[in-house]
Amino acid sequence: MAAFPHATGPTPAFPTVPGPSRTASTARTASTGTAAGTATHAVGPTPGPGAGRPYVFFAQPEAYDDDTTRLRPVVAARSRTRAAAAVACVVLGLGLIGGAATGSWLTGDSSAAAGGQSSFAAAGDLWHSVPVDQLFPPVVKGEGTGPGGADRVWTRIAVAPDTGCKTAFDPLLRKALAPVGCLRLLRATYTDATRSNVTTVGLMFTKADAEGMGALHTRFEDEGLDRRADLMPHPYPAKGTVADDFGDDQRASWTISVLTDAPVVVYAVSGFADGRTVEEPQPAAAAMKSGATTAPAQAGLGHEAKGLADRIERSLRKTVTAATEKPS
Repeated sequence: MAAFPHATGPTPAFPTVPGPSRTASTARTASTGTAAGTATHAVGPTPGPGAGRPYVFFAQPEAYDDDTTRLRPVVAARSRTRAAAAVACVVLGLGLIGGAATGSWLTGDSSAAAGGQSSFAAAGDLWHSVPVDQLFPPVVKGEGTGPGGADRVWTRIAVAPDTGCKTAFDPLLRKALAPVGCLRLLRATYTDATRSNVTTVGLMFTKADAEGMGALHTRFEDEGLDRRADLMPHPYPAKGTVADDFGDDQRASWTISVLTDAPVVVYAVSGFADGRTVEEPQPAAAAMKSGATTAPAQAGLGHEAKGLADRIERSLRKTVTAATEKPS
């Protein structure tokens, strides 16, 4: 169980190697049509009807005279070179495949078969099989995630007990997420380094298969459900912390991501730590646009929600990768 607190091809042809110059007697012998004029490293011409099988030599002759030149075994050298090149290509190919498999999980490329169904199934079991610190690290670093590429650091101040989704979402958001079903919901609230902003991040583990998650992802994208203010998730106001007054009226920006390579919906909602009311909440994607002048945009709260959600999603993927690795 997760340690969640309850309060927080064919044979290659050998090349014909020209023989050395021959003596006059050898030349006369060759003109009579005998086999003596055939080069020792070449395959003779196709025999006529009734002729015997041609002689084929694959090695150097055992004896040499003054008119015979010892030749380098170029065929063997080329074969070794080609074999080495083939091995190198195989190794490189395997490395690229392995790297693509790992990178697809770390970057969110759900079109790649990164672990296939085993990874998908493993992700669905994480809510009760790993410690809370792996899913919600006590300190999360977000290099370049702030406005203008500034670095961010978030400190966890509270972890909610793992629950269902009935009380965590408004009825309209529950209806939008209903097709995939809610298996378990995990949440944690963080504050930034200045303790002036607070952000709740959630992982909703679903009952759906990959096809179901893909369908919901497409719907959210096509209908813009992740940008509707009436579908904002609730925050988790941890009592006795700087998020004590972080209620629905204090929600300023949010993001929702329906994963397709894991049965999980990742979301985050941010606000001010002083409890001020926000009249016009703005989705993170809009609040992060250059030139945005709303209060959430000016305060960087879109970056807070999006940056933290992305880092928690990366942490989830790393945990899945570790869980599906086989011991060597």
